[in-house]
Amino acid sequence: MATISQSFFFILPFLLYSRLDIASSAPGCGPLVADDVDRIQFALNLEFLEAEFFLHGALGEGLDQVAPQLARGGPPPIGARKANLDDFERRIIEEFGYQEVGHLRAITSAVEGLPRPPLDLSPQNFKKIFKQAIGQDLKPPMDPYSNTVNYLLASYVIPYVGLVGYVGTIPSLTNSSSLSLVASLLGVESGQDAVIRALLYKRESEFVQPYNITVAEFTRGISNLRNQLGMSGVKDEGVIVVDPQSGAENKTDSNILSADANSLSYARQPQEILRIVYGTGNESQPGGFLPKGGIGNIAQAYLNS
Repeated sequence: MATISQSFFFILPFLLYSRLDIASSAPGCGPLVADDVDRIQFALNLEFLEAEFFLHGALGEGLDQVAPQLARGGPPPIGARKANLDDFERRIIEEFGYQEVGHLRAITSAVEGLPRPPLDLSPQNFKKIFKQAIGQDLKPPMDPYSNTVNYLLASYVIPYVGLVGYVGTIPSLTNSSSLSLVASLLGVESGQDAVIRALLYKRESEFVQPYNITVAEFTRGISNLRNQLGMSGVKDEGVIVVDPQSGAENKTDSNILSADANSLSYARQPQEILRIVYGTGNESQPGGFLPKGGIGNIAQAYLNS
């Protein structure tokens, strides 16, 4: 017969995860059971990632210089640096960076903030992503910080993941203040993604130097990779669709705003987001942009599952 202490340690894991049920969704793509605070804190993973990438790309400095209190003592990102951008695009990316500072401030004003997670924004990490997306080693390796086109393609990798994550989060929120916050965040994330996609669409037929691969082909490869890693079907498309039947109302091959057959935004759940940003296709196996894993109860529960 089990003693009281033995029984306690048997049920302890269940008590710790009573707020968060991941068993019902992993390894699938359905909604998980989590409260509003956990869902909003999960978004900090993407907001930190975007803030550091945009701030460093435009200014050559990140949160530690611009708003150090928001980093809450988390380690500085690996490999981030100022990009060699044309002035027009640099001003856009600078605005995006400061917008992400506002997002972090808004989130941590609504829920308890968390320390910035270890982030890998190095050229070496992007090299792996581009290799997976294109299906070959690029020689020389593609440096996301070397010019405007490379940086825009690297930017294409990131904000859309946050966008579809917010779309997936909203139906599960229960508090009106949470809904208002996430809807407002989604509005700006959607705008950022649309601008990046439009800038790339304008260059869609250009070859990315020195490779014999067009901008459109790069975006298609990145989108296909996210679909593959997310493991939940097609929720992502490049700036040009191969078949106009996949365009808006089956009439366009342009795809500046990625959307479904009814021109509604796709949605992703946290486990899909983690599979993509880890680059492993496994929400329990960190890597990629988050080499030590994500922050918050949701990401941590998957790491411990």
